[in-house]
Amino acid sequence: MQYKRLGRTGWQVSAMGLGGAALGDEFGAISPAQAAHTVAAARDAGINFFDTAAQYGLGESERRMGAALKPYRRDVILATKAVMRGTPYDYATTMKSVHDSLARLQTDYIDLIQLHEAETTTFDVAIDGCIRAFADLKKAGVVRAIGVNGRDIATLLPYIESGLIDTTLVFCRYMLIDTTIVDALIPATRHHDVAIINGSPLGMGLLTDVPAPFLRDDTALLAEVARRKMHIAHLARPGANGFVEPAMRYSLTHPDIAVTLTGAAHPDVLRANLAFCDGVGPSDVERLQTEALFAGQKVFS
Repeated sequence: MQYKRLGRTGWQVSAMGLGGAALGDEFGAISPAQAAHTVAAARDAGINFFDTAAQYGLGESERRMGAALKPYRRDVILATKAVMRGTPYDYATTMKSVHDSLARLQTDYIDLIQLHEAETTTFDVAIDGCIRAFADLKKAGVVRAIGVNGRDIATLLPYIESGLIDTTLVFCRYMLIDTTIVDALIPATRHHDVAIINGSPLGMGLLTDVPAPFLRDDTALLAEVARRKMHIAHLARPGANGFVEPAMRYSLTHPDIAVTLTGAAHPDVLRANLAFCDGVGPSDVERLQTEALFAGQKVFS
């Protein structure tokens, strides 16, 4: 396992982190035992960054991750998010969301608390609500660092430039067919020493043979993805899921990405992904060539 610095927190985190959406049945039902085995396999392999959210399974992911991590609690970086979708991003709701998460996670502090789905609120509302609550919780020792999560780069930039956050979790914006974080987000995070956590390096299944169920009826999206895949066919490995390895290596070895999340729900899938954590990736020239293919072109609007 490779380890990297998590921005200005100074924490050393595993280049691969375990994301918790699948552990909350977001992509299909799994048993609590399977979730526990996956978490244990991740920790045993050297993963020390675990990311979940109150939203995933309406708390089920936090419950499962908290129970599975209990033996390792002081040896890992535990990240979660607030608030749940459909609830206000105000101060009181944020406070309740975090305290509910503490109970589900069976812990008295959270290493990294993140504003979830920044696109669903406004900057001013979030700053006065979520971020102000997070700051007070940090002063009280209930959280140790503050982050923001989203897919829209323009939405994330004001938070990075505010100086109030330590990390940004962006998803589906640095993968083989969409590299749009390189234009504005990476320069901003460098300037403010904000760590990048890269979610969905496989595009929620778009770079596998089976996209996520909620994407399978989007014919326009799938057609555009197929077109882009033709341009990167030379990167695919032989056999099924040929883009998985190059996509994971592409993200894991980027110098500006602190953590690449895997949403593996089964220990066997996790172990397959762990094989890519050896520090081997594309050359600088190969990376620039791939980034240039779809420069400035988002897959998701």
